[in-house]
Amino acid sequence: MLATPWPAPAKINLFLHITGRRGDGYHELQTVFQFLDWGDSIEIHAREDGRIRRLSGLPGVHADDDLVVKAARSLQAATGTRFGADLRVKKRLPIGAGLGGGSSDAATTLVALNQLWGLGLPTERLIELGVKRGADIPIFIHGQAAWAEGVGENLTTLALDEPWFLIIQPPCMVSTEAVFADPHLTRDSTAITIADFINSGGRNDCEPVVRARYPQVARALDWLKQWGDARLTGTGACVFARFSAEAQAREVIRALPDDWQGFVARGLNRSPLLDRLAREHTRGSHRVAAIGV
Repeated sequence: MLATPWPAPAKINLFLHITGRRGDGYHELQTVFQFLDWGDSIEIHAREDGRIRRLSGLPGVHADDDLVVKAARSLQAATGTRFGADLRVKKRLPIGAGLGGGSSDAATTLVALNQLWGLGLPTERLIELGVKRGADIPIFIHGQAAWAEGVGENLTTLALDEPWFLIIQPPCMVSTEAVFADPHLTRDSTAITIADFINSGGRNDCEPVVRARYPQVARALDWLKQWGDARLTGTGACVFARFSAEAQAREVIRALPDDWQGFVARGLNRSPLLDRLAREHTRGSHRVAAIGV
């Protein structure tokens, strides 16, 4: 029987500025990440034969290309462990939505297997492994709302309000590669400070490009602006607005056009992955105490 699922929560970018482009092609960013109480979940069972088996996955995505499998194999290679794992992902987060679904799944796999395999790697080492697979993976390993710079790996924990968000998923999938390759993308925004963000809220430099390339996203942003400050998360396609009360967000979602999908979620400063990890630590301590070690 597979173990209790590990959470892989969604994130949103409260703002996203692109301040430069590095020689290796990666973009220098400033952003603020916050988690949502909504996301994927992963059942993970350690194996003793070293095999990594994906028991469920995205249609059309080969196991060797799955970020969850890649994360598990990279942890194996980095540590030389003899253990393997069975992995079953329950997807709720759409692809190409700007919610970090694949990155969150990979981060949860690294954090969970580090615990289940008894490796004891520090968070900093897991982040080093994770950033090689995706720029959003470090924030999910970090597990706390944060100001991020670099390509997303330089993190400063923030204590933010935890409002309710209405997330709209337009009927399209945005290509992050296409957005960052677009010649009209702003790549020279002036760097700001955390205080600047708190005072002004910033913007998303990807929004003009996404609006031009994906009319469905533009329509969703314009519709949501009736109800508040509508924003794009990451490179999209999802857009969001914040509300002080859950009831307000749910009232708006009832008016959602029929061809869109959406959900209401609470903003979180602490990832539920950290709570799951803490429970696993507690169980491990109880097991050790029970056998008198």
